[in-house]
Amino acid sequence: MKIIECPRDAMQGLAGFIPTEKKIMYINALLKVGFDTIDFGSFVSAKAIPQLRDTAEVLEKISWQGSPSKLLAIVANTRGAEEASRYPGITYLGFPLSISETFQQRNTNKSIAEALNTVEEIKNICGRSGKKLVTYISMGFGNPYGDSYDVALVGQFVDILVTLGSDVVSLADTIGVSTPENIRYLFANLAKQFPKTEVGAHLHSTPQTAKEKIRAAYEAGCRRFDGAIRGYGGCPMAKDELVGNIATETIFAYLDEQNVTFSADRKAFAEAQALADVIFPGH
Repeated sequence: MKIIECPRDAMQGLAGFIPTEKKIMYINALLKVGFDTIDFGSFVSAKAIPQLRDTAEVLEKISWQGSPSKLLAIVANTRGAEEASRYPGITYLGFPLSISETFQQRNTNKSIAEALNTVEEIKNICGRSGKKLVTYISMGFGNPYGDSYDVALVGQFVDILVTLGSDVVSLADTIGVSTPENIRYLFANLAKQFPKTEVGAHLHSTPQTAKEKIRAAYEAGCRRFDGAIRGYGGCPMAKDELVGNIATETIFAYLDEQNVTFSADRKAFAEAQALADVIFPGH
């Protein structure tokens, strides 16, 4: 069982800038919990995501050495991938590939065809630098733009990404349109098609439906879940209203109910939760 904590996603849509010192404090607290991976920042245009313009400075000052957690940084192009690949503390480069042509343009200013070329280029950068590639299929459960979508199309994208060498494929809800029914159906189908591929769930949800979504993905075979403490976050490039991430504590609660063993220092997690209430006041 792999749990990926996503402070990057929690922070990126906030209007008020979180001071660098607070980001460092928060990520250092998360590094003590024992998450498999921490999606901590992004090497993208400061104009596009001003909240994360200090990612390089944060990385240089956090205490990642000795933590069991690996670090993941989001990149949107080869320039960002080259920059991120130079840091020894980063294990994963994450790239958002959309199944929706409209959203791909909104999110990375590329067509899907151009984005697939970028995936190949980033994988080459990963190969040269010893990094691993996580590709997110955003709008993986549908989109609000009227673009084509069905389960077979998702399978085609996963197949392409596996062929291009993506180490992990993560299905991203992006706007919270997933339901327990389509989550279960989609993950069950992908498990049959790609039994050797690590396929993760990056779900967005209201608190009321979060646990049933986790249950659906877990029962369909998913063993990699992204979350954010308190359910903060959402994609600022998708719609005007943000639908938050699955709360990490909800993932913990579901796994505890099912007696699933996973790595987590509960005292450190409680301390990180308390700090989140300071880092994200009023959210």
